[in-house]
Amino acid sequence: MAKLNDIQLLRINYLRGPNIWTYRPVLEVWLDLGELEEYPSHTLPGFNERLTAWLPALVEHHCGVGERGGFLQRLQEGTWCGHVLEHIVIELLNLAGMPTGFGQTRSTSQRGVYRMVFRARDESVARVALAQGHALIMAAINDEPFDVQAAVARVRTEVDDQYLGPSTACIVTAATDRGIPHIRLNDGNLVQLGYGARQRRIWTAETEYTSAIAEGIASDKDLTKSLLKSCGVPIPEGQVVHSPEEAWEAAQDIGLPVVVKPSDGNHGRGVTLDLRKRDDIEAAYHVAYPEGSDVMVERFIPGDEHRLLVVDGKVVAAARGELVTITGNGRATVRELIDTQLNSDPRRGYEEEYPLEIIDLATDTKVQLELKRQELDADSVPAAGRQVVVQRNGNVAVDCTDDVHPEVAYIAQLAARVVGLDIAGIDMVARDISKPLHTQGGAIVEVNAGPGLLMHLKPAVGAPRPVGQAIAEHLFPSEDGDGQAGRIPLVGVAGTRGTSTVARVVAWLLHLSGHHTGLACSEGLFLDRRCVEASDCAHWEAAHRLLMNKMVQAAVIESSARTILRDGLAYDRCQVGVVTDMDGVESLAEFDVHEQDQMTKVMRTQVDVVLAEGAAVLHAAIPQVADLAPLSDGDVVLYAQDGTLPVIADHRAKDNGRAVFVKNGRVVLATGSAEHVLGSLADLTFGRNAVVPDTDALLAAIGACWALDIAPDLIGAGIKTFEPDLPAPAGLPL
Repeated sequence: MAKLNDIQLLRINYLRGPNIWTYRPVLEVWLDLGELEEYPSHTLPGFNERLTAWLPALVEHHCGVGERGGFLQRLQEGTWCGHVLEHIVIELLNLAGMPTGFGQTRSTSQRGVYRMVFRARDESVARVALAQGHALIMAAINDEPFDVQAAVARVRTEVDDQYLGPSTACIVTAATDRGIPHIRLNDGNLVQLGYGARQRRIWTAETEYTSAIAEGIASDKDLTKSLLKSCGVPIPEGQVVHSPEEAWEAAQDIGLPVVVKPSDGNHGRGVTLDLRKRDDIEAAYHVAYPEGSDVMVERFIPGDEHRLLVVDGKVVAAARGELVTITGNGRATVRELIDTQLNSDPRRGYEEEYPLEIIDLATDTKVQLELKRQELDADSVPAAGRQVVVQRNGNVAVDCTDDVHPEVAYIAQLAARVVGLDIAGIDMVARDISKPLHTQGGAIVEVNAGPGLLMHLKPAVGAPRPVGQAIAEHLFPSEDGDGQAGRIPLVGVAGTRGTSTVARVVAWLLHLSGHHTGLACSEGLFLDRRCVEASDCAHWEAAHRLLMNKMVQAAVIESSARTILRDGLAYDRCQVGVVTDMDGVESLAEFDVHEQDQMTKVMRTQVDVVLAEGAAVLHAAIPQVADLAPLSDGDVVLYAQDGTLPVIADHRAKDNGRAVFVKNGRVVLATGSAEHVLGSLADLTFGRNAVVPDTDALLAAIGACWALDIAPDLIGAGIKTFEPDLPAPAGLPL
């Protein structure tokens, strides 16, 4: 079969928020199959066999069949290459350590052109996976060689470079599981949990509650020990030294054996244990010196090293370290034994995802020193049966949380409190963590700020611990209510008819109800009555600026169909979602939206994100808008000028549904059969000049404010005091 032409990638668009496909960010790719439109999978010689040989885990893809092997069934029956590419990309992401399940491929109005989407936690990672998947499918189609492992490695490298580290990711995942939104604030691990004034920030295992003073204390080991000792926490005696000779003198004063370590290091870097000889102590000084500003000599405490994680004054996890040894066979060198007995362990690796590190003899000076103390080096051949110590610490990866004695937990909690850390890694040496420290001469040897969490998430031995959940609970206590944790009152307004007016009136009423309110709409970006930017701000970037602002206690965000199609919504969920109309189909041809049914799919996005505790506010006079009501997870408030519409009558009769309408020239708020008159429509004018508003926009704004539980009296008064003229720009950045 002749070589087939390449699949063309016409357009790649990253949808950063809820969109027409799903609630989560996705990469949307427009594909032109070209001549491959004539060749479904079962017509390509050897294609299915090559594909399943390269990616055997495709058998786990259920696809539309809904069961294991479903996608393979589709391959055998014949499916188009756009759909196949979707599954290839998803599988490459899975193999690279970024589990992905969602994907869709749909035809467009143009023959051979498809829109393919897949879940994309990070745009750059998704683009690399797409590029590798594209190359793979063309190789499979044209029977050309392809290195799958190299492709997966490229994607994995991008994941490691771009995605959150494991400590940060576990906290974000725990927050997401509780319905708490997040925003990544930089390319690293600085993340905002929650919106506006209810946000909390984390940076790996540090939070906005982590004191800079406490961090400074923890980094000064001598000061830390002094404070701990004054509060009755057992510590090893020691002193700071400034030369190898001083280190030996201090060791003699303290009494052998000793530990030599940096005075302001952390995570076990540069620490050498159980030193008894002058040469070893002086050599250990040179190992410790590059890791800190000073070097400390301490009394050696016999026992195993333990790491206790303290969060908000409670021990939530504990892990134990063990000696790392190799056993000689009389033939292999130390280097060979380390590779075969230690580095071959699948739990070891260079990336953060591995609980144990690869031991690199060429660069690890602590290992070199440990071997030297045993009169060995990398090329030595230990006798058969001889046990050689490779590392004495740095492998704290055996879970022992359930073994921690209450007194030991108390001492760890006290140490964290003395230093002042809300999250602390307490390094403790003890023979048996299940017994009180004072009975075995144990002691705390280090207090770490920003402790790594991987040893508790992926212990080499034992069960993972829910440390991310503990930190999320620390930041957002459950008694505050999960439904609103990290959330501010947020109103989304979608449509074209009077949406800016609706958004501005709602923002004004929120301001009057006591909230410092942010507004992003087509008329500008506002903080309360201050205009920050006098341009069209009904887009994703402007809305995100509001949600990142710690002063914002409530937000109103206008979104057009174009915004939803280009970027997705700027927020994951909202308390109130308003849909005014479904106009504007004729302007969306570039998104392949030509029919009213397609517009419905776009505008339903606003209703899909309404919280269970919130409400959708829908224009009942437009049937396509009113038909969105069943999609709301929360309440529904209908509005229309004509309160006798059958859809309003049915809604009121069912479950005491709420509606806003005009009756006998008066605006009525109805709940079931009960009616409350807000006021005369003629009297509900804007501002000092009594500007007559568009009635539909007015009713939509009233419905949204009512859904926000703003008192009817305040709604009426607020409308009359709303000034439609825009304030002059403040000229200040947000």
